[in-house]
Amino acid sequence: MEYEPVIGLEVHAQLLTRSKMFCACSADYAGAPPNTHACPVCLGMPGALPTINQLAVEYTILTALAFRCEIPAFAKFDRKNYHYPDLPKGYQISEYDLPLSRNGYILIDDAGAIKRIGVRRVHLEEDTAKLFHDGENSLIDMNRAGVPLMEIVSEPTMHSVEEAKLYSMKLRQILRYLGVSSGDMEKGAMRFEANISLRPKGSRELAPTRVEVKNLNSLRAMVHACEYEIARQTKIWQSGGTVEQETMGWDEARNQTYTQRSKEEAQDYRYFPEPDLPRLEISRAWVAEIQARLPELPDEKSERLRSALGLSAYDAGVITAEKEIADYFDRAVDAGKARGIEAKAIANWVTGELFRLMKERGEEIGAVRIAPAQIPDLQALVNSGTISNTIAKTVFEEMYATGHAPQKIVDARGLAQISNRDAIEKIVEQVLAENPKQVAEFLGGKETIAKFLVGQVMKASKGQANPVLANELVMKKLQALKERN
Repeated sequence: MEYEPVIGLEVHAQLLTRSKMFCACSADYAGAPPNTHACPVCLGMPGALPTINQLAVEYTILTALAFRCEIPAFAKFDRKNYHYPDLPKGYQISEYDLPLSRNGYILIDDAGAIKRIGVRRVHLEEDTAKLFHDGENSLIDMNRAGVPLMEIVSEPTMHSVEEAKLYSMKLRQILRYLGVSSGDMEKGAMRFEANISLRPKGSRELAPTRVEVKNLNSLRAMVHACEYEIARQTKIWQSGGTVEQETMGWDEARNQTYTQRSKEEAQDYRYFPEPDLPRLEISRAWVAEIQARLPELPDEKSERLRSALGLSAYDAGVITAEKEIADYFDRAVDAGKARGIEAKAIANWVTGELFRLMKERGEEIGAVRIAPAQIPDLQALVNSGTISNTIAKTVFEEMYATGHAPQKIVDARGLAQISNRDAIEKIVEQVLAENPKQVAEFLGGKETIAKFLVGQVMKASKGQANPVLANELVMKKLQALKERN
């Protein structure tokens, strides 16, 4: 029997608030000495009372609106009870039956096929402390405890690892566009939990048991864990066995899952309303005010770049992949409008030379020294005939290295294009004299050799000869020699 996977993802994203979820401790704990961002509330001390971080609530609603979720009139926090060392209170403040949002979706593009992945809910909770294991000892750092953590729960409607990957990438992209989370997986700001099961191909029923793989700290780990579990469960079902419902960990070194515990159900957590926090009333006016903050999201931006600026789907896709690059491109286009510089020309510089140099040097867009307005300035020099495309690439490299304006570089290095007819004619005559064999081949009927001779003219002029004029004069001289013969 053939099986198809059924995958649901729970994505945890730390929110970019200055303080923690339920106290005034700084949430900017990265690099801080252990246990220096903690207070009685973080430590779960008796009598310590939590207070709600309003910005974290607004960020969660903003995210939910970006995912087209419904925002209910009321929400509440609950105690999720389980006893682990990283939860000093013995419970986590989360949301259970009245979350901040429900019933949304994200669109993914799988090789041209647009698919809607349901988002069951986006809710808010607190992060846990961090454990460090050193041989027989375990150490705990409370700095992360209580940091606002948004949980985005998908519907189990993904049926391939590729769909899960595309969903995760799109979700992270939207969070970064909103500015609510860094999405930095290397720093633990975004983590995955995957629920994976198999069902007979063609069936519409969910499998009776599923496996949850916890604490996947990278997109790569999530992909490999899903691939491994699909292969493992397929082998069990095809051999006549039964997949047990359990919670698994991921062993990166061995590239395999391992059993942690039997899978808990909601009743195992003994949820009950958090008695120290009031129920949240979410007014429609508040929702409207938050909705007004929604920026142009990736799909909308990509559509605008294609319809309004005439970019290809590929160019629009790579430019909008990261918000910082999309913003850089928009500023460059705005600067070029007054000079009549086409957006396509700017896109060519961004997706070509800029991306190449960034990749070579391992730099992000924030480290680029070229101001957005300098790209249309450079293209204007090409359009006016001041420099050739070849020279423009040389100028671009120096702009990247120094941040200097293109005109300044052209002037300082004497790179202006040679458009003087007499000067180029002398170079052409020199090239023809130095390449008698190729001239003879042209006269013998191999007319494509003229491209080589034009290239030699450009080389002799160090790329500064006007290429159109160089081609015209080479062909004129060769035709004259042909008529004599």
